[in-house]
Amino acid sequence: MCRVSVHGNNATAASPAIAPGADEINVAAFAKELGQELRARGLDPRVTRHIPAMDAPYFQAGLAGYSDAAMRIIARRHGCPLAVTEALLDRMLLGGGRGFDKADLQLLAEAIPSSSEDQPLLGQIIGSDPDEMAAAALKMIEQAARGDKVYRAMAYPEGQGPTSTDPRWKGHATDSAGSSGAADIADAADACEDDCTPAALLALANQQPPEQYDPRAVTLPARPSARSGAPRGTHSANAISSAGATVNALQTASASPATATNNGPGLTYASIDVNLACPVKKIDRKSRGGHWLREPQGALEILKAVRQAVPAHVPCTVKLRRAYDDTPEMARNFEVIFVGAYELGYAFATVHARTVEQKYIGPSRWTFLKDLCERHGDKPVFGSGDVWNVHDIFRMIAYTGVSAVSVARGCIGNPWIFHQARQMLAGDAPTLPTIAQQRAVLHEHFALSVALNGEQNAGRMMRKFGIKFAQHHPQREQVQHAFIAVSALDSWKHVLDEWYAG
Repeated sequence: MCRVSVHGNNATAASPAIAPGADEINVAAFAKELGQELRARGLDPRVTRHIPAMDAPYFQAGLAGYSDAAMRIIARRHGCPLAVTEALLDRMLLGGGRGFDKADLQLLAEAIPSSSEDQPLLGQIIGSDPDEMAAAALKMIEQAARGDKVYRAMAYPEGQGPTSTDPRWKGHATDSAGSSGAADIADAADACEDDCTPAALLALANQQPPEQYDPRAVTLPARPSARSGAPRGTHSANAISSAGATVNALQTASASPATATNNGPGLTYASIDVNLACPVKKIDRKSRGGHWLREPQGALEILKAVRQAVPAHVPCTVKLRRAYDDTPEMARNFEVIFVGAYELGYAFATVHARTVEQKYIGPSRWTFLKDLCERHGDKPVFGSGDVWNVHDIFRMIAYTGVSAVSVARGCIGNPWIFHQARQMLAGDAPTLPTIAQQRAVLHEHFALSVALNGEQNAGRMMRKFGIKFAQHHPQREQVQHAFIAVSALDSWKHVLDEWYAG
């Protein structure tokens, strides 16, 4: 899909946002006062009524290629109250198998016993077709309780399988209809900062789904226990055996509806987050992500379909950029989508203060977030863009008035930013991690990554983390070069022994 290097030419180095007067804010005093308010009254009730466990006004963004469960758990252990998954392509989720692994919290719990720490968790999805997005969102929330074929039947009621995009909104798509998925497979090898999980897209087999299939009219069969020995995606005698099962058979299934309390360890997502923000060209071309800021009615169709499919008690949220470009037309498009999301019942919007056209180049405009919050004071808004250190978290809140801050590239290799934020809320000065603390986290993160990804994949993945972690080391450049050579657990330990022994 889309790969944006956080080190390369696709993104500028850390620099301040456009925010005249923000430098004059006494960040330490503001953070201390905010901490007192939080202890007295709690976080914005418009947020906590949807996500009660969120107790601080910041969270870890979805960072494709980075923010897997290992990174998220490390962030949690340092005080991060909420995290977002990498954006998951709806078609990958509907494809089943490996395509659903990153969304399946039961498999995650089997790999990492401590994964129950990774709550609350927002599951972010991206796609181009309302029916596909709706079915994929429901599959995530239900943890595939109905079986893969049933969700595909929801997405493709005519049995035609996936096309390049919803034909109603193909004005800007450049790939042909009726795609076999080969292009999706190639694109899935890439990722961008807040979207597009790298994973293999399984080809969707021809299905014969029931006609006029309405997922909201179905009684859901219970998913078997992970310890029952039943294959994944299968059910008991009353369960579905094929995508051609009739609606009547589903409705008469005697099993009770599956809920978050009987799905194995009882894990599900705190919210489904719809990504309408990814700025990368491949995503735009396929009518996904930030493309929808050019097609507001299509965006609303997706938002409506997801909201209707997901159970009413599960909140839905949306990720946006401030516009597709800086033209008045695109500014109006943003406003239509932003207001429409809340009217459809979305709990909050996370707004990145760059345009889609900017990608990750140039400064974000906190002035836009400030104006947005002033004009829509009745709506909780989360802010994103140019949050590089702990002071930026509180500077953004003080300057713009957002209810919470999305920390993205600023937390890669820096879980201490969340601990530092807790310190500042308590009125204390933020402290830098010692060499011993860095070593402990590096060892812990690698062990979690091995459990999740296997040693070979963890070795490759942790190289890029090591380069970012090395920025905290007094001998940064030498340590970065040492991490580049890491390929397995032994070489990782060797770097720790050589450079983090103090």
